[in-house]
Amino acid sequence: MSLSRKRKKELRKLQDQANRLWDSQQVLVGEAASVAREARRQLGNYRREQLVPQAKETYGKYAAPYVDKGLSASRHVLNDRVVPAAGAVVGSALSVWDAANEQRDRLSSGRGLDLSGYGKKLDQYGSAVTKKLSKQVAAIEPQKKGIGAGSIIAIIFGVAAALGVAYAAWQTLRADDELWVADDPLRAPDA
Repeated sequence: MSLSRKRKKELRKLQDQANRLWDSQQVLVGEAASVAREARRQLGNYRREQLVPQAKETYGKYAAPYVDKGLSASRHVLNDRVVPAAGAVVGSALSVWDAANEQRDRLSSGRGLDLSGYGKKLDQYGSAVTKKLSKQVAAIEPQKKGIGAGSIIAIIFGVAAALGVAYAAWQTLRADDELWVADDPLRAPDA
């Protein structure tokens, strides 16, 4: 099928228009990319200059006291509860070890097995350990129920993230006439 000169000329004209449109679209996309890069840079500056200091200040004001309180409570439990209990367990184990060594020495020297004094010692050690453990268990305070430091930190970060998303959406959707592309590309924008 051959085309007439008129049709070929019209097709070349249409091709030229399409190429000009394509070039203008490429320029527009390039400008949009540079605007997006600048917006990303400005958002980074805003985050660094506004959000991070505010988050640090809020953490220091609201969460840091609870974190410090939790750390001091942990230190108190470790030093006043865990270490003494572990010491009692290790001391009991060493006592058993010493008693076993004493019995081994007795057997090796030929004196035989003497179990007469162990019943009384066992009762004595058992009552001492029971008293000590019952004092420690009675001294443990019941845990308070309520919101903890981790929950407060999570709430603060959640609110900060929601505010950041809301601000980014507001910046994106606000009505700046310079940022919007005209609906009718053939008509010049109103000045």
